[in-house]
Amino acid sequence: MLELTMATVAEAEAGATAGMLMADAPSEPGAVLRVGRDKSVCRLSTPDDWLFVSRVHLEFLCGPEGTWQVTWLRGSQPDPSSEVRLMMGEHARPLTYGGTVPLSRGGSGEIIIQDRTAPRSVNVGFYHEV
Repeated sequence: MLELTMATVAEAEAGATAGMLMADAPSEPGAVLRVGRDKSVCRLSTPDDWLFVSRVHLEFLCGPEGTWQVTWLRGSQPDPSSEVRLMMGEHARPLTYGGTVPLSRGGSGEIIIQDRTAPRSVNVGFYHEV
């Protein structure tokens, strides 16, 4: 099972955890969890006016062996208005626009979508339960 938690944070709310959303999906091939502004396809949705987040920004997909990967989906613009970082333990690495990264089995971490123009972010925590 993959468990996700999401918090939207603006500068004035830094450190607050109110409004945290949660979603999960079994580790079965083809299972999908999405994060973005489009509430009709995303299990975790950001505010509609947070345009630095695409309609469907992140997609978590379970592969044939029950392992998960995350993809920063390309949006309608050639250049994104956000930066995405993957934090696993003490390691941080950028996620490239359109790029995919496998998540370690039984691992946990956080993906941060940072607005390039304002002090706000979307923090998505993940835990892959084995």
